[in-house]
Amino acid sequence: MSGRLLLLDGASLWFRAFHAIPDKITAPDGRPVNAVRGFTDMVAALIARHQPTRLVVCLDLDWRPQFRVDAVPSYKAHRLDTTAGSAPGAEEVPDALTPQVEMILNVLAAAGIATAGAEGLEADDVLGTLSTIEQTDEVVVVSGDRDLLQLVRDDPAPKVRVFYVGRGLAKAELFGPAEVAAKYGVPVPNAGPAYADLATLRGDASDGLPGVKGVGEKSASALILRFGSLEGLRAAVLDPESDMAQGMRAKLAAASDYLDAAAPVVRVVCDAEVMMSGPDTLPSTPVDPDRLEELAAKYNAESPISRLIAAMADR
Repeated sequence: MSGRLLLLDGASLWFRAFHAIPDKITAPDGRPVNAVRGFTDMVAALIARHQPTRLVVCLDLDWRPQFRVDAVPSYKAHRLDTTAGSAPGAEEVPDALTPQVEMILNVLAAAGIATAGAEGLEADDVLGTLSTIEQTDEVVVVSGDRDLLQLVRDDPAPKVRVFYVGRGLAKAELFGPAEVAAKYGVPVPNAGPAYADLATLRGDASDGLPGVKGVGEKSASALILRFGSLEGLRAAVLDPESDMAQGMRAKLAAASDYLDAAAPVVRVVCDAEVMMSGPDTLPSTPVDPDRLEELAAKYNAESPISRLIAAMADR
């Protein structure tokens, strides 16, 4: 009987946990632990919902890879930490969150939950690689980043689904090719790659990608549905015999350099050299229960850690 591989976008989830829970919740020593508690509860809830046999929390080893910045200099530029004394290229992160990341990693290690990263790449690229190379188990990718919708697939097996938590766990949506096609207006057969094409045309303010001037989500959808892909669309722009409105042809022709640069920025890397902290099999009991009990008391996280332990055991 095949299992399920659950891949979590670590930073996406702990940022959401941090902002969802007041940072007045502290450990006995006074340190904020709102992200630790919220993230641990999220992991427990996701395990209970998806019943994975394997689990990996994917990490950003470089939140703003140089190859993406070289291609599109505005990429995530609005998230740079510009405060005096900050390290060059550092991401703007709330002061109360930064130390909690190490706490979260400590909890994961004691529980026996694997983490993974790729040198010089984002968690998106780790998620893309692990979901692409999987040959055995159904994959569920969990993220609040819509860009990961490009990973959905039915074929070749196994299936890849994206559990989108951008509006919180209570309103989370599970996407496969049919759901992506229905919501965003892209062809079903290549819904994942077509979503990346749509995002390239439309742009994404949250990532600093301007998109093609004068092309919004609806017009991008209409173009991808008509021409099948960004490649087919760009071929039509260059074909004087193609039935394309001159105004749109002019917009796309003017954006040619942008499209050359942005397409590989939007697409996640699917062949990264991923480094794992350990086996991705999700244990039914913590690998280091004494350490986990110690951390629960140290981080004022007894309740969420108890829920995590219970979720691991109840599969």
